[in-house]
Amino acid sequence: MAKEINTIGVLTSGGDAPGMNAAIRAVVREAIGKGKKVKGIKRGYAGLLQEEIIDMKPRNVSDTIQRGGTILQTARCLEFTTPEGQQLGAEVCRKHGIDGMIVVGGDGSFRGAQKLASLGINTIGIPGTIDLDIACTEYTIGFDTAVNTAMEAIDKVRDTSTSHERCSIIEVMGRGAGFIALWTGIANGAEDILLPERYDYDEQKLVNHIIENRKRGKQHHIIINAEGIGHSASMARRIEAATGIETRATILGHMQRGGSPTCKDRVYASIMGAYAVDLLCQGKSNRVVAYRNGDYVDFDIDEALAMQKGIPEYQFEVCKNLSI
Repeated sequence: MAKEINTIGVLTSGGDAPGMNAAIRAVVREAIGKGKKVKGIKRGYAGLLQEEIIDMKPRNVSDTIQRGGTILQTARCLEFTTPEGQQLGAEVCRKHGIDGMIVVGGDGSFRGAQKLASLGINTIGIPGTIDLDIACTEYTIGFDTAVNTAMEAIDKVRDTSTSHERCSIIEVMGRGAGFIALWTGIANGAEDILLPERYDYDEQKLVNHIIENRKRGKQHHIIINAEGIGHSASMARRIEAATGIETRATILGHMQRGGSPTCKDRVYASIMGAYAVDLLCQGKSNRVVAYRNGDYVDFDIDEALAMQKGIPEYQFEVCKNLSI
């Protein structure tokens, strides 16, 4: 018989992402609409261990759907990676009457959710990361806003790069995944994109490409560089020395995490939040909400964490072909 859930906890963990507040809002209102109590855990797993737990009512999430970041805040928590920390987390849940937990975050957050589920706390994960690097889903909360923020910033850099006939290296976020770089490379018409999954560190090819384009009359050259490759400033110095073309580096940094979420991030996050509550009310646990093939679905966390995600070959080829 399915375990009845009376009180649902919700936390955001890992890096913040625009749209997390929409997910929190949906969890609170969907759960209360089904007669459940909701408790918000501040500062992720760190706040859980410190018992930073608050009661949440519908008015607590009013006027939040348009706000970036997370109203519950977030933090890294090394203690929760240990068996002792995980056991303490489950005990804190039981102490506060939390029998269902919803965790919004990435792969690391899901590993924590997996441990809570194994300790008897029904737990559901919602993919919240601007990196789009969770393999089981085609969408993650925050990616759409982040990639649009980066796109608009790169358009502005291109304007000044063209005016000064420069080469511009623009570094976008993505430590282990190049999806922001790939999408902005296509959307901004970049001449080169450097992805952690594909870059061979052959700068001479970049130099040759820049020189060839200048000979063909190209007045500027945009290189999108993923954070996982980095070293944009030193790369700019080397390219300028090799080509004689003024080269500047711009690191967009954490501006990509902030800002009001796009319509897509608000809507998809809201539906995922409600879906997570519905799964808990059905007695489900150790599941991850996902979006695939135009529908909202869920996967076993173990299965989801075992999946691998790479850069789509065709999209990568299109990006290269359109840069000519």
